[in-house]
Amino acid sequence: MTSPNTTPAYQGSMLMIVAPSGAGKSSLVEALLKSDLSLKLSLSTTTRATRPGEVDGVNYRFVSQDQFILERDQGQFLEWAQVHGHFYGTSRVWIESQMQAGSDVILEIDWQGAQQIRKLIPSVQWIFIFPPSLEALEERLRKRGQDDEATIERRLTAAHIELQHAHEANYIVINDLFDQALVELQNIIAASRLRSGPVMARNPALLRRLGV
Repeated sequence: MTSPNTTPAYQGSMLMIVAPSGAGKSSLVEALLKSDLSLKLSLSTTTRATRPGEVDGVNYRFVSQDQFILERDQGQFLEWAQVHGHFYGTSRVWIESQMQAGSDVILEIDWQGAQQIRKLIPSVQWIFIFPPSLEALEERLRKRGQDDEATIERRLTAAHIELQHAHEANYIVINDLFDQALVELQNIIAASRLRSGPVMARNPALLRRLGV
C-alpha cells in the first residue's frame, strides 16, 4: 500500500462506517444514501464470492485473489485488509478525486481498514455502529440465513475483537431502533459538512475577502 505524498485540502468529507457483521451497517447505509443523494458510496474491491442479490459493480467489485494482490502491489488501494479469509480494498484514486471535487464519501469498512485510512487522512470521521446486545447480534446473523454455523461463530468471535476498537471512533450509533439510528447518522453527516477544513477548502474566495 502506498500513501499520498501530500495531504490536500479536501472540499468533501470522508466518513467511515464500521460495525460487527450483523449490526445492521449495510441497511443503515442504504437508507442514508436514499435520504441524501449527494453522498457517494465507495465501492470496495473484494475476493469473496457474491451473496444472493449482490451485483458486481453495484455492491462490490468482485475480483480473483491474484488480481487483488496485483492491484494491491501497484498501490491502487487506500487501504486493504484480510477479513474472514477474504481480501477487501478501497480505491485510493477514486476516493481522493471525489473528496477533492467536494463530494462527501461514505465507506463501509472494517476496523483494520479504518486504522489504515486514519493514518493517511487524519481528518476522516469514524462512525461505529453498535448492536443493542451480543444476543441481538447473534439473532440477526442467524436470521440472515447467509452463513453456516462455523461462519457465524467466527463472526461472533470477530465481533468481540471489533468492539474493543470502538473507542477509536469519533461517533457511536446504537442500532436498536432503526429509524432513530438513521436520524443520528444524518445528524453526523450534517455536522461533518460544517467542519472548518472542508468549509474553508470550498470557499477560498470568501477566505481571501475575509483576510483569513
